Amino acid sequence: MTSNSPVRVAILDDYQGVALTSADWSPLKERISIKVFRDTLHDEDAIVERLKDFEIVCAMRERTKFPRSLLDKLPNLRLIATTGMRNLGIDTAYAKEKGIVVSGTGSGGNATVEHIWALLLATVRYIAVEDANVKAGNHQWQSTMPMGLAGRTLGLIGVGRLGKATAKIAKAFDMRVIAWSPHFTPERAAEAGVEFSPSKEDLLKESDIVSLQLVLSESTRHIITKKELSLMKPTAYLINTSRGPLVDENALLEILEEEKIAGAGLDVFDVEPLPLDHPIRKAKRVTLSPHTGYLADNNYAVFWGQTVDNIDAFLKGSPKNVL
Repeated sequence: MTSNSPVRVAILDDYQGVALTSADWSPLKERISIKVFRDTLHDEDAIVERLKDFEIVCAMRERTKFPRSLLDKLPNLRLIATTGMRNLGIDTAYAKEKGIVVSGTGSGGNATVEHIWALLLATVRYIAVEDANVKAGNHQWQSTMPMGLAGRTLGLIGVGRLGKATAKIAKAFDMRVIAWSPHFTPERAAEAGVEFSPSKEDLLKESDIVSLQLVLSESTRHIITKKELSLMKPTAYLINTSRGPLVDENALLEILEEEKIAGAGLDVFDVEPLPLDHPIRKAKRVTLSPHTGYLADNNYAVFWGQTVDNIDAFLKGSPKNVL
């Protein structure tokens, strides 16, 4: 691909402002002009107005969605360079029909597994609550009673790569690990070194902590509703670092308000960024993080380093890592 003027590149949703410092962009400097956007737009007309002049868009995961309707309104778009090798926010099949290349990247490190345990521990040990108490000058020096992990049961819903890694760490804490997913089998449980739970309901009833490690799809959307949450022990915790819509968010708020479970640790939400007036921001019994489960400097180095490589290959007429 050749042009007398620099190719216009938009970097979207760079919340921390680190895209340009996480990789060496110098190989592209003579061929592209870059505009970085640090916020996320949800209104399609606003997105069109922002991106209509760009030929290349760099998408960070699924922060900005690219459905068919949006792709039809971006006639100059030639390449979407997304981080990760899966982005369910992009209609890749339709992009291909329109001649828009979608390239992905690998990842680096163990950011998500690390965050699962950071959030789980922060939730069951009330780290955020006690941190706030100390900083606020609360005269009550200690106000919560953490859950000890040894001897407790961790229930995994989903046992892929992340589930297996989570189970391995749980055993270091002397926890019992049980698991279930829609297509899980006793044979796969044995391979993963976990106990097979015959049903989702059994897992929810037995677990002291339930952690979701599922891919979001039409079949897994709202796989946890109020009915399922009501099966959990009143002393149990729910951890979701996968995707917000796996859980019925309104039902979870009701269960927390009714004190039917001990608490929840959430890294993902139905709408992200979470609206400032969203009730979950003020809910009790929750520990929140802003979808930082995949954030790590070594992961971003791979994301953006390979994004540079993908753009370079595209400009040379030989796209790679095409989804």
